[in-house]
Parts: sequence; structure tokens; C-alpha cells
Amino acid sequence: MGVEMNFEGKVALVTGASSGLGTRFAKILARAGAQVVLASRRVERLKELRAEIEADGGAAYVVALDVTDYGSIKAAVAHAETEAGPIDILVNNSGVATSQPLAEATPDDYAFVMDTNLRGAFFVAQEVARRMIARAKSEQQLQHRIVNIASVAALRVVPQIGIYGMSKAAMVHMTKAMAAEWGHYGINVNAICPGYIGTELNADFFAGDAGRALLGMLPRKRVGQPEYLDGLLLLLASEESQFINGAIIAADDGFSVQ
Repeated sequence: MGVEMNFEGKVALVTGASSGLGTRFAKILARAGAQVVLASRRVERLKELRAEIEADGGAAYVVALDVTDYGSIKAAVAHAETEAGPIDILVNNSGVATSQPLAEATPDDYAFVMDTNLRGAFFVAQEVARRMIARAKSEQQLQHRIVNIASVAALRVVPQIGIYGMSKAAMVHMTKAMAAEWGHYGINVNAICPGYIGTELNADFFAGDAGRALLGMLPRKRVGQPEYLDGLLLLLASEESQFINGAIIAADDGFSVQ
């Protein structure tokens, strides 16, 4: 007997949807039948993505979101639920990075990464979960899903991006803490730790000397494609993941076990 993942009637909020993996996550959830709320600071790009999703037969909504602004988080989640209905799925994807030796990192470097990758991710999840918990207290058998997008840099030290790795390692622990506290309310919280995935954001890097040198260090001398994460994302966002809670899953082609 096969397993069919049907997201009809589900509302999914995807943060950082204006580029990279966030764009892919939004498209694949929409193709699976979810109504997708696209959230980021780049509203014009979100409108373009909404048009692409609608042209493909999906349903999408646009909300402005700056995860470094607590007021923006609260307003965006409220707007999302006004437009699309109660959120069933959160893909907590917003993220930034800097590159420098730790000895050269400035307070601004640290704040830039941590405010988005950790503080922002926490308060987005908290705001969405508060609403999920309130619904769970009044209704039975609700299944909600939060998928945090961490990184292979949370699982092993990667040179030059130490602050980024620290932020994502903290997200891993955050995921486990949320799973422990919120599982009682039917909220499953899991994290994906992608390895090196090729997107429009890093295409120039991998075409250059430094990128080719990095490729030589990877287990199969290749970067992944965004679609390689489709199956894992859909599983963790679906009701079929009802026995998966607090899992930290590497999707890195074996890089973290070298």
C-alpha cells in the first residue's frame, strides 16, 4: 500500500520565501495542494512567486515579514491567518550568513546572523505555535507541523562560517525543546539540516575557484539541487509524520559523517 501525501485544505506559512530554498519549498507545497503564505521582506519578489504558483494551478498569498522585528512577526502571522485561514504548517526558513574567521567577527556580524537565524526563527515559531495551541485546546485531533531549516553547519564545524554554524546549532536545540513542550498539543517540530545546495544565490561561488575547491572536499564531489529536499520536506509537513517529533535530519549527501 502506497502513502499519498495530500495537503488539500492545509495552510502553510513559508518564511524566507523570496529566494533559494524558501522559493522551492513554497512551490512544492503548493503543488501538493496546500495554500501557501509567502513571507519575507522582498514583497515584490513574493508577488512574482505568487504569480508563478497561481499559473501552475496553486494558491498563494503574500505577507511582508521582517523576522528581526518582533512587531512585524506578530503582524505577519495575523495577516497570514486573515488571508488564508489558520496555519497548519510552518516552514521556518529565513536565514543569513557572514563569512570570516571568528577572531575577526564584529558585534554587528554576530547580531546580523543571530537576530535572523535564531531570535527571528524562535519568535516566528512561538507566534505560530501560540495560535496552534489555542486551537488544540478547543478542538480534537489537530495535527500541526513546524519544520525548522537548520544546516549541516549545525552538525559539524565548517571553517569561516562559525557564527552561522552557532546559530544553526542553537536552532537544533530549539527544535528539540519545542518538540518536547508542544508535542502534547499535536504540534510536531522537526529540523532539516541541508548540506551544500545549489541555488541562484551561490551559483557564482561554485563556478569559481573557491567553489570548485569546496566541491573537491564533498563526499561525492557535487552540490545538491533544491528538489533533492522535496520528499523530506513533504514528509515532515504531512500528517504521515505523526510519529516524528524532535528529529534532526541531515540531508547533506553524507558530509556530516565524513
